Amino acid sequence: MEYLEFEQPVKELIDQYEKCVQLGTESGIDVDESCKKIKTKIEETKKKIYGNLTPWQRVQLSRHPDRPYTLDYINGLADEGSFVELHGDRNFGDDPAMIGGIASISGNTVMLIGTQKGRTTKERQHRRFGMSNPEGYRKALRLMKLAEKFNIPVVTLIDTPGAYPGLEAEERGQGEAIARNIFEMCSLKVPIITIIIGEGASGGALGIGVGNKVYMMENTWYSVISPENCSAILWRSWEYKETAATTMKLTAEDMLKQELIDGIIPEPLGGAHYDAATTYENVKKVLLKDIKTLSKQAPEKLVNDRQEKFIAMGEFKG
Repeated sequence: MEYLEFEQPVKELIDQYEKCVQLGTESGIDVDESCKKIKTKIEETKKKIYGNLTPWQRVQLSRHPDRPYTLDYINGLADEGSFVELHGDRNFGDDPAMIGGIASISGNTVMLIGTQKGRTTKERQHRRFGMSNPEGYRKALRLMKLAEKFNIPVVTLIDTPGAYPGLEAEERGQGEAIARNIFEMCSLKVPIITIIIGEGASGGALGIGVGNKVYMMENTWYSVISPENCSAILWRSWEYKETAATTMKLTAEDMLKQELIDGIIPEPLGGAHYDAATTYENVKKVLLKDIKTLSKQAPEKLVNDRQEKFIAMGEFKG
């Protein structure tokens, strides 16, 4: 496992614990008591560090290289062998930064859609670090319309630093594709449940983020711009990114206080990557509850509630 700078005290203790266990194995000396003390110290240190995270540290955790990505969540949530990935926007091509398909979660058929980052350098380049081109958003919309046709709930998983800013994306209508998704999602006649599982940046996130229910994982962020870019605009430097992260109120707690999301899904101590299985179980509980509740509502109510939800977020309501 990789460790961030503020996690180094935990790493040092874990290294001590592993050496203690190794010493006992190789020498035959009883070191159980010593190892137990170190293990207790690890838990205490983790509670101290992860229980007092700053907004910037949560941003760092949201980008942790070991953190589960969309495909990991799909594999963890979907019934075994049930996920069928669907490709292409039927216009230009397929976008590997945006994935989606039909799956079954505890017997409930859903359309799963999400932005996907990569693990290796080659995969990161292939998936453009989770930044979608217009065809990605058009593919997502095609799948949402397919879900509407067959009355299937839509679940979107967001983890993106933003929409792809390349020239080719602009040439193919990046802004229009995102705006079209937002417009169409406002009128989709099936339940939409959205979860920010990592980074939730700008229109890149909102392009699949208009839901009846919107949740954030505990260690994620959701904002119009990243702390680094905000710092660069205001102070002409990235040095003030920590100040920007605090000022921007971008954490899950901040979003819930401002009533911009419906809830926070807890993560294991230290982040989702420490215990992925528990993370998936926490997400599944929320999804099953909402699928059951929302599926009973009339299409007109789903649409009206979703529209009212987002209209009410502005300072003025017409």
